[in-house]
Amino acid sequence: MFKKILIANRGEIACRVMKTAKKMGIKTVAVYSEADKDAMHVAMADEAVCIGPAPSKESYLCADKIIAACKQTGAQAVHPGYGFLSENEAFSRTLEEQGIVFIGPKHYSVAAMGDKIASKKLALEAKVNIIPGYNDAIDTPEQAVEIAKGIGYPVMIKASAGGGGKGLRVAFNDQEAHEGFASCKTEALNAFGDDRVFIEKYVEEPRHIEIQLIGDSHGNVLYLHERECSIQRRHQKVIEEAPSPFLDPATRKAMGEQAVALAKAVKYQSAGTVEFVVGGKDKQFYFLEMNTRLQVEHPVTECITGLDLVELMIRVAAGEKLPLKQNEVKLNGWAMECRINAEDPFRNFLPSTGRLVKFQPPAEVDEGPNHKVRVDTGVYEGGEISMFYDSMIAKLIVHGATRDQAIARMRDALNGFVIRGVSANISFQAALMQNPRFISGNFNTGLIAEEYPKGFNAADVPHDDPAMLITVAAAMHRQYLARNATISGQMPGHEFRPGADFVVRLDDGGDHEVAVTPAAGGWDVSFAGETYAIRSDWQFGQAIYDGTINGQPFCMQVERRGLKYRLFHWGTQMDLMVLTARAAHLQALMPKKAPPDTSKFLLSPMPGLLTQIAVTPGQEVKAGEVLAKIEAMKMENVLKAERDCTVEKLLATPGESLAVDQAIIAFK
Repeated sequence: MFKKILIANRGEIACRVMKTAKKMGIKTVAVYSEADKDAMHVAMADEAVCIGPAPSKESYLCADKIIAACKQTGAQAVHPGYGFLSENEAFSRTLEEQGIVFIGPKHYSVAAMGDKIASKKLALEAKVNIIPGYNDAIDTPEQAVEIAKGIGYPVMIKASAGGGGKGLRVAFNDQEAHEGFASCKTEALNAFGDDRVFIEKYVEEPRHIEIQLIGDSHGNVLYLHERECSIQRRHQKVIEEAPSPFLDPATRKAMGEQAVALAKAVKYQSAGTVEFVVGGKDKQFYFLEMNTRLQVEHPVTECITGLDLVELMIRVAAGEKLPLKQNEVKLNGWAMECRINAEDPFRNFLPSTGRLVKFQPPAEVDEGPNHKVRVDTGVYEGGEISMFYDSMIAKLIVHGATRDQAIARMRDALNGFVIRGVSANISFQAALMQNPRFISGNFNTGLIAEEYPKGFNAADVPHDDPAMLITVAAAMHRQYLARNATISGQMPGHEFRPGADFVVRLDDGGDHEVAVTPAAGGWDVSFAGETYAIRSDWQFGQAIYDGTINGQPFCMQVERRGLKYRLFHWGTQMDLMVLTARAAHLQALMPKKAPPDTSKFLLSPMPGLLTQIAVTPGQEVKAGEVLAKIEAMKMENVLKAERDCTVEKLLATPGESLAVDQAIIAFK
């Protein structure tokens, strides 16, 4: 067994690998960019080596710097995690030539299956079902359009070396094919150093189901059941679960056996995943690609099988045989994973960067095989979320005996997740956990686009009751006044007037009259003709408050800011101000300052790197034309004109780092 390994990655996956390595008694080496000098994975490692500036192309994608770090520290093997160099055949081969073990498949397997074009040809030779498409690299947007028309719209434009939704676009017409090709090539080059792009038929109403594999150097390959990954936004996975609510045992077995046959054809060893698109009506499955690395969503497979995939990868790389046979692979209970990302779901999921003012994940639980709550993360309270890397803050994983139990456990865990300082997608995940189609298991990859065609907003969260939030805020404010009266020495009850009136003002400007009266163990709150019996100990200073409303339990995160209360329930945020009726009347009479007119400017919707301005001063622009491109968190974002206009002045230059709402272009 290795005595020391280097993890050629960052963030939660680097921390995840280190946990298993430490459990196995193996020392670890971290590599880090200048932006990550204070990162969690650096602190967790036994040794750490700086490998360059913040941009990935100058640090985490530099194979020679990582190999130099191995030699400097005496690391015998490298675990690549996912992304970066994890599927880079040249990196794997060079390590082998230098006498350093790559904790992953051999370079020839990476070359054969890591390349999506080559893997499709191999799958065809192995008589695996594949989707119709053009499997050679495409050179120009014009060629892409002609090929797309020949296949028939809609088509999927994909980077050959892609993954994680990067370098991927769906096109429904010639214009989208032309633009999507250019964006895919740019994203692929920036993220993977390989700009080859191919096209295949887009299967409508598909399910995205993948088979987890593990192979050793002795010719053994097992499939560890499937993961359902159909809940996606912009082709990036949002929720994963294992097993799939769609597959029957016969289909699971057929898919697993095909995946194993494909892996054996290239003498595959280590962990890998074969991805399939499965038809919703007939359960016909088609090979999509093989990921020759550990997947982000591997924890759900670990939950249902009881296996540590990272440990198996390390043992296989050290030459050991797999410790079990196919008929010994367990399928126990149901597991789910939510990706907690730094993005604002109420602003079209724009990336969010900055300092984590508060980061309190729910408590981890491990109470037997069917009761787990697990948090995989690489951040900490007070740390920075950088614009240079992907948006993942953490992975929240739960395990239950049944799918319903796993959903209920995930709801509770999401409700207890506290993140402040940057926006996070917890409210969106919480809404999905209440979505009837998701709960039923009858969904496909189009669920999010179909359920939220105009984007996501607070009104789309079906489980939040504004009346409950209003009454809780009023009761909390009453309790706060009572506590202050006691501290200041007022006579008990002096501050109370039976049925005293308050006005609860929502951020949207709505005013709601509420009356609060003392009751045993709490307060009775009258609002809109109803009375709510609210009972809680209201220990001020807590992040999370528990209590009951009309006998029903509630759990709510609350922050008090002057007269304002910020309530978070099931991941949804609402700001409320509690005022006396007189104060509310006086505030309503105060003049309001009109916001500045920004209609003649193109503003940056996110922090990021301005990579291109596509217009010049004096140019007449039509609605829908590209104005600029911004790269943030490894994704290219295209900004288009909302209406016909004329460019007056350029206010930023390509290569500039932009802040949110920074002006880029002025229009006449």
